[in-house]
Amino acid sequence: MDFAPIKKWGIFFLGILCAIVLADALATVLVESVGIAGWIKFLVNFVLYAIFFFAILYALEKIFHIRFFGF
Repeated sequence: MDFAPIKKWGIFFLGILCAIVLADALATVLVESVGIAGWIKFLVNFVLYAIFFFAILYALEKIFHIRFFGF
């Protein structure tokens, strides 16, 4: 049995999960340490989360030579 497609999808989902968890933790720690409150906290957290998420995916692509998205 060929396990290449299963391994490919497993790496894809683990990479996405890792990026989600790390990006959320980094954004939350950074926003909480600055002491932002209210709707600005939500906005800044969202923007930082997006930046960290795509930066982590880019780093994982470069380190492990895998492609998450084809664009």
